[in-house]
Amino acid sequence: TELFDLNQTTGLRVVAAESDGLPGVTIDKYDDVLVCQLLSAGADAWRDAIVAALKTLFPAHSIYERSDVDVRKKEGLQAVAGWLHLPRQSGEVIIKEHGMSLLVDVVQGHKTGFYLDQRASRAAAKRYANAKSVLNCFSYTGTFGVAALQGGALSVTNADLSDLALSTARKNTELNHLDLSKLDNVKFDVFKLLRQYREQGKQFDMVILDPPKFAESKAQLPGACRGYKDINMVAMQIVKPGGLLLTFSCSGLMDDGLFQKIVADAALDAERDCLFIEKLAQDSDHPIASFYPEGSYLKGLVCKIY
Repeated sequence: TELFDLNQTTGLRVVAAESDGLPGVTIDKYDDVLVCQLLSAGADAWRDAIVAALKTLFPAHSIYERSDVDVRKKEGLQAVAGWLHLPRQSGEVIIKEHGMSLLVDVVQGHKTGFYLDQRASRAAAKRYANAKSVLNCFSYTGTFGVAALQGGALSVTNADLSDLALSTARKNTELNHLDLSKLDNVKFDVFKLLRQYREQGKQFDMVILDPPKFAESKAQLPGACRGYKDINMVAMQIVKPGGLLLTFSCSGLMDDGLFQKIVADAALDAERDCLFIEKLAQDSDHPIASFYPEGSYLKGLVCKIY
């Protein structure tokens, strides 16, 4: 309640694992639905106590478990998902965020249903989008696109490989009474689409690049660096001179300095000048504990491209 106006923002992280002193425990609140994710054997052993505490603190909330993540296998745990309290017919719930209404599916959605950590970045996209043509890469349910349209974007192209995600992106646009004629949903591999746009000479005033995690382990970091460099290079080449690139990495193994260097190297290869005009990060309900610096995993750069 200190961090957010709960009349305006109803999708929040309640427990942020190690950063809140509860390793392996993530609990997100989507309006009146709580989603818990227990990733370690220790967290799993405390399931009953955790659920009992949630029932006491949030008696009218439904509780759904999304412990269906591969990392549990490392501790010999099975994937678990299902309603734990006040079950519902559907996993769909509508949350509010900075004046947007957004549809979240806690059963089928990524992670616990949604990317709450990008809340501040969506607000930034809204600030920058006025009178711009916007390409939203790895768009998922189109929330960056909704923010851009609310910010006055002339057009938004959402690119994703998931039919379900793109269908939800359209629903989210309708939910906010935005002009559907300004929206184009493209089912396409983003890596291929960016190259296709480059070959066609197609450019945008603003490109949003929010890819999935490229590095799950230290061994994967060199490959991840190459992947980030390549995709940022091509993205820069389809930004109109004087336009913006909002680029992100959610790979916790990649620190801020390394990510900025990769984007700078991408600018060299793209033969474009890049000015870093703002740094973005996870929102305040995803805190970084002094004893757990690894909690700082999401980094973003707003780049002016010439």
